[in-house]
Amino acid sequence: MRNFMLAAIAATALPTAALAQIDPDALRDAALKDEIAWDITEGITTEIGPRLAGTEAEARARAWAVKKLAALGFSNVRNEPFPMKTWVRGEERLEVLAPFAQPLTLTALGNSGATGSRGLEAEVVYFPDLAALQAAPDGSLKGKIAFVSHSMTRTQDGSQYGAFGAVRRSGPATASRKGAAAILIRSVGTDYHRNPHAGGTNFPAGVAPIPAAALSLPDAEQLERIVKRGQPVKVKLTLTPRQIGTTQSGNVIAEVPGSDPAAGIVLVACHLDSWDLGTGAFDDAAGCGIVTAAAKRIMDAGQPRRTIRILWAGAEEVGVFGGTAYFEKHKVERHAAAAESDFGADRIWRVDFKFPAAAKPVADRVATALSPLGIARGKDPASGGADVSALVASGVPGIDLQQDGTRYFDLHHTPDDTLDKVDPVQLRQNVAAWTAMLAVVANAPEPLGAAQ
Repeated sequence: MRNFMLAAIAATALPTAALAQIDPDALRDAALKDEIAWDITEGITTEIGPRLAGTEAEARARAWAVKKLAALGFSNVRNEPFPMKTWVRGEERLEVLAPFAQPLTLTALGNSGATGSRGLEAEVVYFPDLAALQAAPDGSLKGKIAFVSHSMTRTQDGSQYGAFGAVRRSGPATASRKGAAAILIRSVGTDYHRNPHAGGTNFPAGVAPIPAAALSLPDAEQLERIVKRGQPVKVKLTLTPRQIGTTQSGNVIAEVPGSDPAAGIVLVACHLDSWDLGTGAFDDAAGCGIVTAAAKRIMDAGQPRRTIRILWAGAEEVGVFGGTAYFEKHKVERHAAAAESDFGADRIWRVDFKFPAAAKPVADRVATALSPLGIARGKDPASGGADVSALVASGVPGIDLQQDGTRYFDLHHTPDDTLDKVDPVQLRQNVAAWTAMLAVVANAPEPLGAAQ
C-alpha cells in the first residue's frame, strides 16, 4: 500500500516537476536577445513580399512557412487548405475634373466593384461621416459618387478602429442601397503620407457591388476643401478589380507536442496573408515571427506539459476565412488556451485574460512574469484575436498580449507596411512576453477549462 501511495503522489507531482524545469523568468530574459522572430519576419517579407489571400503569392508563402517551421524543428508541420472566392485589384485612378482639375491618390477596397476600363464620370456628394450617409434618403444618390469622411485619431489601444472602421466595412453597401454609382472614403488610418489604406468591404446578398476606394488622408482632406468651395465637384474614377473565382488558401500548422495530451492545446496564432500594397511586415509577418520564436524557446527548454500549436492562418484580411476553417476543423479538440499576435511589432504594454475562476492562479503567475517587461494587467476580457476569436467565444480561455498601437494605423494596410518599420528591440520584447506567457500556461498544473 505504501508503494502504491508513493507512486500516486509522484504521478500527481509530475506537472509541477515539469514546471520547475522551465523557468519563465530565465526564458523571458534570454528571449530579450532573440533573433528568430526577426529572421522569420525578414524572410517572409523579402522572399515572398505581398501575400494577397487566394493568390499564387499566398500559396508560395504557405510553402515557405512549411519549410521554415520544419527546419526550426517543430512537429506535425502541415498545410490545411480551404477554398475561397478571390478578388484582385487592377487599375486605380481618380481625377478631379471640375472645378479644380487635379489627380488624387486612392486604392480600391477589397471586393470593390469595377468602373470598367473607360472609368466613371460623376458628381460627388459629400458626407462628413457614416451616420450622415446612412441618413440620406433612399435613391438620393442615383448616378452620384458618395464621398464619406470621418475623424479617427490615434490611440495606444487602437480602440477607435472598431468604430471608424465601419465606414470601410459597411459604407459601400450603404451607398449602394442609396443608389450611388460608386463610393470614396477617407482611409481608415492616422498617417499623413499620401498612402491610401486598403482593406476589405462587404456587399451582402442582394446588394449590388459598386466601385469603392479609399483616399489617402491628405487627398481626402484636399477633396473636402474642394467640396467646401461650394461649387459642384465632378470626378473621373477608374477602378478595374476582378473577382477571379474560387482559388485555394490554407492554414499552416506546427506543434510542440506536450507530455500530457489530456491537458489540452495552447494555440498561438498569427496570419500569413497580407494586403498587397506593402510587404505585410507589421501586418502580420511580425506576429508569425513572435509566436513562433516564443514556441521554439519553450521547445528548446524541454517538453511542456501541454501541446503548443502554432497557427499561421490564411485569408484573415479578406474575411477571417482561415480562422473560421481552423475552428470548424479543430473545435472538437480540447484547447486549453488561445492567443494571437496581430497588432504590429511595437512593445506589449498590457495583458488581458478570459480565464475560468479556477485558473486565476495561472493568470496571476503570467502577470507576475510579465511585470518586469513593463506590462500591466488589464481589466478587459480577452478576445484572443481575429483568428482565434471563435474558439474564445466558444469558451476556450483567451489571453491578449496588447501591443502599443500608437503608430499601428499609420502603417496598417498601406504601402508603408515594410520591414524597416519593425523595431528589433521592441520585437524582442514581444518575444520575451510571449515566451514567459507560454512557459507558465503550457506547464500550469491547474486545469484550464471553459472560460467563465
